[in-house]
Amino acid sequence: MKICGAARIGNRTKHLVRKLLPGDIAVIRHRDIDEVAALSLIDCRVGAVINIDSSITGNYPNNGPLKLWEAKIWHLDQVGEKILGEIKDGDILVIRDDSIWRGKKKLARGRIVSSSLIRKKTAEAENNLDKLLDSFVQNTLEYALREKELILGGVELPVLETDFRDRHALIVVRGRSYREDLRAIRNYIRDVKPVLVAVDGGADALLEYGYRPDLVVGDMDSVSDRGLCKAKELVVHAYPDGRAPGLERIKSLGLPAKIMRAPGTSEDIAMLLAYEYGAALIAAVGTHSSMIDFLEKGRKGMASTFLVRLKVGWKLVDARGVSRLYRGKFSPLYLLVITLSAALCALVLAVINPTVGHVFRLLVMRLRLFM
Repeated sequence: MKICGAARIGNRTKHLVRKLLPGDIAVIRHRDIDEVAALSLIDCRVGAVINIDSSITGNYPNNGPLKLWEAKIWHLDQVGEKILGEIKDGDILVIRDDSIWRGKKKLARGRIVSSSLIRKKTAEAENNLDKLLDSFVQNTLEYALREKELILGGVELPVLETDFRDRHALIVVRGRSYREDLRAIRNYIRDVKPVLVAVDGGADALLEYGYRPDLVVGDMDSVSDRGLCKAKELVVHAYPDGRAPGLERIKSLGLPAKIMRAPGTSEDIAMLLAYEYGAALIAAVGTHSSMIDFLEKGRKGMASTFLVRLKVGWKLVDARGVSRLYRGKFSPLYLLVITLSAALCALVLAVINPTVGHVFRLLVMRLRLFM
């Protein structure tokens, strides 16, 4: 295997994908690559992936390496930090099997992330699930005691211009299967016209399908400048101590924004805002709700998510995965039946209507001349 391409270096995959071009070699530091990160690399049509860290440790079942393998993207991991001192952004690299070269100089070797390795590590992770679940539950309970003010009224809400009162709210997170789910509910969006709330990169997901977000909530680190500028209103999620790293970016773009200080995740905050401001129903696409989702985000528990969903209760309809609930199969027989039905209607119309019959006979005559 030999692959040649320009190196693009980034410590965080979600930031790196903004500058990747087709054929580039993505040089990342990403332990246990998650599915969403892998799909973003695939969308960029990278030539190869070089991971300084371990792409699949076997600690928990992460699906990213499998997605890269299925997309036939050559993938090396455990390359080590040393390579960062040897290359710079834009250098032309050549990958030969497990070795990385620049010109005639061999820079490093890595582990080939093959299908056999993925199967082995996935089996290890599945054997580790019981232990992981026990630790996850303990952490969730511990943090729930600290974050209970989320549902007890201890969090100050920003004053919003977005009107949720007695309307449906659709909260979009750029999580697993978000594309398929947005396509599956496009009729709902067209007919109901819900308030469109994006969590960070969810703004780009909405724009991708031609929808303008009414509100973007998040720390603003995984959304494009276009997503921010198109949004009608912005809420920056700040830490409980008031630090809001995302606010600097908003200011640099000259955009107005509200700030909400709260523990938990940005999608929790989005749901809480919709609920507190009177949404009649909250539909969610791409949100994180399982242990694996949270482990992929680097979180050891899901306290805030558990608490917020407890408060929102029946108003929440989780649309994640709705596209997989039923996939209608198109049969060529359907096309044949429709065609024959249309032909029969045309024939009947030609028989009972002299004018249409004249036109029909004229078309048949021209077709014969053409043949």
